[in-house]
Amino acid sequence: MIRKKIKSTILFLFVLVSSFCSGQVPVRSFAQTDLNEEVYSLIRAKVASNKIIPTEYEKPILLALCFFPELANIKIEFRIKHVLTPLSSRPAWTSIFLDKRSRKYVITISDKTIKQLSPILFRSLDFDAQVGVIGHEISHVVDFNNKNMPGILRVGFGNLSSKFLDKFEYGTDSICIAHGLGYQLLAWSINVRKALKHKNWVGADNINKMMEKERYMNPETIIRRMKSIEMYNNGQ
Repeated sequence: MIRKKIKSTILFLFVLVSSFCSGQVPVRSFAQTDLNEEVYSLIRAKVASNKIIPTEYEKPILLALCFFPELANIKIEFRIKHVLTPLSSRPAWTSIFLDKRSRKYVITISDKTIKQLSPILFRSLDFDAQVGVIGHEISHVVDFNNKNMPGILRVGFGNLSSKFLDKFEYGTDSICIAHGLGYQLLAWSINVRKALKHKNWVGADNINKMMEKERYMNPETIIRRMKSIEMYNNGQ
């Protein structure tokens, strides 16, 4: 009898996780304690294939990966490093010329930066915001993986243009919202602007500049975008 109940519970959790990890259903808020270790274990089995994930940030990364089922077999290494920019994403240099299915991507999470940016290091963010900003970085992977080799090289050269970067990051936020992580992206957007006291966040390289342009979507823009998408208006 007990064995039957255990099997029934495991089956229920498996179905729940399978649905959650492929449905891209928006969730208004995540908390680190929302899901137990058994559920995280099932999520890990579902989305962590070909992924290198640091243990200390495993939970927000696993939750974000759930919203990108098309990347289930794509190689992604999440690494922690001392770098200026709090988070960044790129194809591994050795895989740029490979077929899309064989590429590897690197998402770098900074654990040490200049004093001004320390409040928005990954470890300093609320859990929901962590899921949101990882979702943004994974959205870069989606974008890269939809491009051929010349397209990726154009992005590399495009980084030299401020106008290109504005469109590039804004578009990446759009991908993140379209995948169901709008509420989490909103949490990150609010988190960053409160911490830095900047109306517009345009990246680590512009930390000392007051910019009027909207490179990364402001909270108001994210809310408007979500209101225009059906899956955010179904009572979830």
